[in-house]
Amino acid sequence: MLNTAIFSRVRKAAWRFAKADQGNIAVLFAIAAVPIISFVGAAIDYTRANSARSSMQAALDSTALMVAKDLADGTIKASDINTKAQDYFKALYTNTDAREVTVTAEYTANTGKGSTIKINGSGNVPTEFMKVAGFPKLGFDTSSTSLWGNVRMRVALALDVTGSMKDAGKMAAMQPAAKALIDQIGALAKNTGDVYISLIPFAKDVNVGASNSEQSWIEWSEWEAANGKCSGKNSGNYPTKSSCESAGRTWTAKNHDNWNGCVTDRDQDYDTKNTTPTSDYQTKFYAEQYDACPAALMPLTTDFAALKTKIDALVPNGGTNQPIGFAWGWQSLTQGAPLNAPAEDANYTYKKVLIVMSDGLNTQDRWPSYGNGQVQFDGAIDARQKIQCDNIKANGVIIYTMHVNTDSKVPTSAILAYCASGADKFSTVTSSSEIATAFTAIGTSLSKLRVAK
Repeated sequence: MLNTAIFSRVRKAAWRFAKADQGNIAVLFAIAAVPIISFVGAAIDYTRANSARSSMQAALDSTALMVAKDLADGTIKASDINTKAQDYFKALYTNTDAREVTVTAEYTANTGKGSTIKINGSGNVPTEFMKVAGFPKLGFDTSSTSLWGNVRMRVALALDVTGSMKDAGKMAAMQPAAKALIDQIGALAKNTGDVYISLIPFAKDVNVGASNSEQSWIEWSEWEAANGKCSGKNSGNYPTKSSCESAGRTWTAKNHDNWNGCVTDRDQDYDTKNTTPTSDYQTKFYAEQYDACPAALMPLTTDFAALKTKIDALVPNGGTNQPIGFAWGWQSLTQGAPLNAPAEDANYTYKKVLIVMSDGLNTQDRWPSYGNGQVQFDGAIDARQKIQCDNIKANGVIIYTMHVNTDSKVPTSAILAYCASGADKFSTVTSSSEIATAFTAIGTSLSKLRVAK
């Protein structure tokens, strides 16, 4: 009751105030209006100044990046830095409120941990309201720094080589485009070791090389169960260990020298992780005699010519298992077995990148209940891939994905879009002729990572 009575009185008082026309009310309003208008005006002036500063920050960021790239490429000399910075900034800064804008550049040569370019900017915005209070302008300043020469890149290139890549000229278009990307990335290296690249051709499986048959990280149980000979007559009627032993016969597995180098998915949940294999069989990689085994992968290397030769030899065959490509691309960037990425120098910053190109949707993996090579069942493979991509990104790896979708009946790959480290790192191409453009865009983006701080 008390609250209701108070509210009623306040409402009546407010109504009387609004209806009052005595002179003292007008005076009070005039006095109150001065600070109110001042506060509103100040907010407007500050908003204009903040907008001018934000625009300057964006322009300085781009300027620092472009000047750093020019210096890294050798297209300008240290003596040209200020002039070049001014030119870039003037072309980029379009705010019309700013006055007395100045831009200066500071360059620090490489002292073993990289070179630095710092672009400083300042200016002011004339005020419209605050000048009444003695503030005719609002000043602002900001800066941007780019660092290069201390950033090293490690890039895994996972390429879909499934059977559908032979259609619509996709393989023929992908091969020169991928080689051009290697040239583009490789050109970022100023010294040996600045850039490493690995190549992971994938279908349902990945080929790690038959020469690894003696490695402890290979799990042979499933391979041996499917590759061998049953004792007795008509042994061909018992093509697997289980069928042979069920018939009361003896199964003799083939020598591992007969293995073609293919491996399939690890046991769950290791299929979504880059855990180093141990004596625990679940952490190991399962050998499989996949009849559409792709070309053997290449771990991180600086031999870019060998990578390009390998790309020329790729042949399309098999079903689509994107997670296996992601898994081995990630493994190639990882210290320790199985691929033993080169040791990292503490004096450098390392950018790790995984690029995955696929022309279809997931259709099969190690588990038959997940897909039959023609279609995926209930999104089961995508669900594993989603967990996997979350883990890869949490590990600090930047993911670029490309969906080569030349069939208008196939929807854009939602899982490839999800796996990318941002919308700007996912691309869909609808014709083979667009593959080269998409790869070039990735290379351009990577060149920015090379010099950005």
